Amino acid sequence: MSIAVLGAGAFGTALAISLAHKGPVSLWARDSGNMAQARENTKRLPGCPFPAPLFVTEAIAEAAKADIILVAVPMQKLRGFLAQNAGFLDGKAIVACCKGIELETGLGPIAVIRETLAHAVPAILTGPSFGADIARGLPTALTLACADAEMGKTLQTALTTENLRLYRTTDTIGAELGGALKNVVAIACGAVMGAGLGESARAALLTRGFAEMQRLAKHLKARPETLAGLSGFGDLVLTCTSAQSRNYRLGLAFGENLPFDSTTTVEGAATARAVDALAREHGLDLPITAAVAGLIENRLDVPSAMKSLLTRPLKEE
Repeated sequence: MSIAVLGAGAFGTALAISLAHKGPVSLWARDSGNMAQARENTKRLPGCPFPAPLFVTEAIAEAAKADIILVAVPMQKLRGFLAQNAGFLDGKAIVACCKGIELETGLGPIAVIRETLAHAVPAILTGPSFGADIARGLPTALTLACADAEMGKTLQTALTTENLRLYRTTDTIGAELGGALKNVVAIACGAVMGAGLGESARAALLTRGFAEMQRLAKHLKARPETLAGLSGFGDLVLTCTSAQSRNYRLGLAFGENLPFDSTTTVEGAATARAVDALAREHGLDLPITAAVAGLIENRLDVPSAMKSLLTRPLKEE
C-alpha cells in the first residue's frame, strides 16, 4: 500500500525516512523546496539524509493520493488541518502521529479525525520515540492503535520497518491518553529537576503521575494493560528522563526560572489545561495535572506547586 506523511517536523520526517527504506513514500511540507534540494531536513533533523524513494512535495493533493496517510501536525492544529483538507483525506486510512488532548473540546486525535472526516478509518501511532533516533535507524518500538482490528493488522504490516517495530491494539482511548498524559508528567519532572529537588523526587513524581494516568484512563474506559505498555509507561519513562523532550525542557525552564522559546511546540502545555478541566468536570483528583496547569497559566510557581503536592492529606498507596 502506498504511504504519505503530512507534516515535516522531526517526527514526521523521521517516519518518512524510516518508511522510505522499504519503499516509496511522499512527504508533504509547506515549504519543501530546501528539503527537496538538500535531500535532508536541515532544520529539524540535520545529518539524516533522505533515502532515494522519499519524495518531497508541497502539493497535498498529490501526497494524499496514497492509501495510508500519516498526519504529523501538532494536536492543537489537527482539526483545522483535517477540515481544510477533507476533500483529499476523507475515506482514507488516517494515522494520527501527534500526542495530546484538544484544548477546546477535551477530545483526542481519534475523535477529532472522526468528527472532521466522516468516512476515514482513524488510527494513532504513539509510544516512546524521538525523531532523531528513528531517522538514524536506531531501534524503536511504538503502539499502533486502531479500533478496526483488520485495518490495524494492515497498518501494522505496512508501517513496520527494519528499525521500527509496531505493537497493535484496538484500545484507541488508552493509546491516546498514554501519549497525551505523559507529556504533562514530563513537564512536572522537568520542573523538579530544574529546581534541584533531586532524582528521588523525580522518581516519586513519575510514579504518582503514572497513577494519575491510570486513574483517568480507567474512568474513560481504557484498558489498564494499554497504559502499562509502550504508549503509556514506556513513553512516560522516556519523556520524563531526557532533555530531548520539549515537555521536559519546558519543565526545566520553569524549575530554573528561565525563559522558554515560545515558538517551540510543547504539546503537554495545552494538554495539561485540557485534562485539568476534564478532571474537574468528572470529579477526578489529578493533583499533578492541576499543578502543571497552574504553572502553565502562571497561577503557581514551582515552590508553591511542590508545596501543594507535599501537603496533601496522607493516604494509602
